[in-house]
Amino acid sequence: MAIQTSNLGYPRIGLQREWKKTLEAFWSNKIDEEQFLTTMKEIRLQHVKVQQEKGIELIPIGDFTYYDHVLDTAYMLGFIPSRFSEFTSYLDVYFAMARGSKDHVASEMTKWFNTNYHYIVPEYEEGLQISLKDNRPLRLYEEAKQELGVDGKPVILGPYTFLKLAKGYTQEQFATILKQLVAPYVQLLSELHAAGAQVIQVDEPIFASLTKEEVQQAKEIYEAIRKEVPNANLLLQTYFDSVEENYEEIITFPVSGIGLDFVHGKEGNLHAISKYGFPANKTLAVGCIDGRNIWRADLDEVLTLFTTLQKQVQTKDFIVQPSCSLLHTPIDKTEETHLSTELFDALAFANQKLEELVLIHSALTQGTESISNELETYRNAHHTIRSSAARNREDVKAARTALKEEDFSRPLPFEKRYELQQVALELPLLPTTTIGSFPQTTEVRQTRKEWRNGVISNEQYEQFIEKETEKWIRYQEEIGLDVLVHGEFERTDMVEYFGERLAGFSFTKNGWVQSYGSRCVKPPVIYGDVAFINGMTIKETVYAQSLTEKVVKGMLTGPVTILNWSFVRNDIPRKEVSYQIALALRHEIELLESSGIRVIQVDEPALREGMPLKEKDWDAYITWAVQSFLLATSSVANETQIHTHMCYSNFEDIVDAIRALDADVISIETSRSHGEFIDTLKHTTYEKGIGLGVYDIHSPRVPSKDEMYKIVEQSLEVCDPKYFWINPDCGLKTRRTEEVIPALEHMVQAAKDARSLLKTNA
Repeated sequence: MAIQTSNLGYPRIGLQREWKKTLEAFWSNKIDEEQFLTTMKEIRLQHVKVQQEKGIELIPIGDFTYYDHVLDTAYMLGFIPSRFSEFTSYLDVYFAMARGSKDHVASEMTKWFNTNYHYIVPEYEEGLQISLKDNRPLRLYEEAKQELGVDGKPVILGPYTFLKLAKGYTQEQFATILKQLVAPYVQLLSELHAAGAQVIQVDEPIFASLTKEEVQQAKEIYEAIRKEVPNANLLLQTYFDSVEENYEEIITFPVSGIGLDFVHGKEGNLHAISKYGFPANKTLAVGCIDGRNIWRADLDEVLTLFTTLQKQVQTKDFIVQPSCSLLHTPIDKTEETHLSTELFDALAFANQKLEELVLIHSALTQGTESISNELETYRNAHHTIRSSAARNREDVKAARTALKEEDFSRPLPFEKRYELQQVALELPLLPTTTIGSFPQTTEVRQTRKEWRNGVISNEQYEQFIEKETEKWIRYQEEIGLDVLVHGEFERTDMVEYFGERLAGFSFTKNGWVQSYGSRCVKPPVIYGDVAFINGMTIKETVYAQSLTEKVVKGMLTGPVTILNWSFVRNDIPRKEVSYQIALALRHEIELLESSGIRVIQVDEPALREGMPLKEKDWDAYITWAVQSFLLATSSVANETQIHTHMCYSNFEDIVDAIRALDADVISIETSRSHGEFIDTLKHTTYEKGIGLGVYDIHSPRVPSKDEMYKIVEQSLEVCDPKYFWINPDCGLKTRRTEEVIPALEHMVQAAKDARSLLKTNA
């Protein structure tokens, strides 16, 4: 029996976020292209070296990127929008697609399946010449071989998933374009095989949610590729869920091995294997370590899994690997010594997960007695965290038990509430607002750092926050916005801020993961029962409201987003954790309301990303996600206006869920997705308050008034002006002041022009 260890992908950002810092230094012209490429090569090779030293046999090559692996694939295949034709160098084109330029909007960005990672959406245009523009995987494969002597495993995004993630074609064109991808993939794989690549990993995560017709279509493409590259050792890799519905067909694909997720798709994949077996002539790559969470594996459970598989499958060739790329986990837990022993011992970051793979390999090849000490250590760690007081709070259990049906709904229906709110708030037609945050300047970040390091006192820090808040309240008044925000200068991250103030959360010092581009986030760790402690946003919001006669919004992050953007305990259902968070936020919302705050925004940008990949599982998730939001927001008076915000989502999947949230106003990212939700609203009605984002805040360019007016005009074709709001796509935290102020001025002017037109046509 041959058993190998493998990894599907390694975190890109570097142990001290060297990758992020190098990118941003290059973008700000602090280093030149040569320095950029040299440093990135050093980081890339260091990642390969770490995996080599940990004992991984099949080391992924090509998972490293300068921005995004889907963007890499798009560039490699020539999916370059014509608006970027003026750029000639690789990096200029590449980063213009990712970030936009002064004159051109960036390509759309959206969630990578149901994760918090974002990819750049490939764009197909009529007349596009699809070809292998750049065999990047080959270059990186040869680099690792020459520099480190590592015969790595090239990793590429498969043709079917790539095209399914792309936009710009009709469904009728899909099959034709798919066939056009065969030639460049054949060339890519042929060149890798000729260079000596022993195994080539072809990622097809979309396979977890295909119809039978689509699977057959994909099989034909792989047969066409195999015909031209008969000897390449292709490992067809699936992840994020099972392929149960199409397993019988997928195991007949002309590939040498198949990778399955036995963490997030364990039940389905095991059921399929028990029914159909597994081919003797293929390698089974077993995703047995969770690539999306930070908890130590249950080694006994993993070894039981392999015992089951070895009884049920014919193959003798296995690969031990994570469930997906380790892109979604922090790199190393060794710096987190500030954590409690019970929590530290329960954690496994990327490097520890690699060690777990080697332990499992040892147990499978040398017997469990070879890792008996480690098994005992793991068992003790699991027992300690399970029985901790933090996970067994009686007050949290009692609050959950006491919930009643009326805790999940507002007293009056929307139409009647909105009438009362219009009287109470006295807002104009097409009111303008922002999503919540304003620029976190170098001064803001530096002052917060000094405060956290004890360089300045609490009083000095609070005075600074108040000064920034007042400055931006005045800016908003001068710009002419209708509903203001306090700016969130006291907050680092929209989830971390709340987690620091709730029981049941803990925080890492260096637990960074990539969200999009150079943006990294440090997700909180929900390790215990979540409970309210003290007011979290009252002081800053009430202070901001005291500075102006205009309405100031309270700003909270919603329960489902806090859940989906955290590393969540895995001993109870996610629904129960979400309800715990919702009950804590309910306390905060009631405090805001009693303090005189009349508009309260509860953001849920991550509601869509938590949805299971399979449509059959959607209803159960949506039900408890919506109930969580309602539990948090439903205790306020009818006159209090509840807002929510969403971004980066495939909204057509969740229109009914958005409606069920029963928020008085929802703001939705629109411009970055090039008006996708406007198209959705052409086919359905939404009869509550809604603001469709009029400019993309992820690009440094300042859109003109006319650009924004055009989106308003398009939106009003499908939205009732009585309920329509005007706002940016998302928060403005990452933008510069000199970009934000003119953009908001243009937005307010676009709103005024739209109001004038509506009055003229009335």
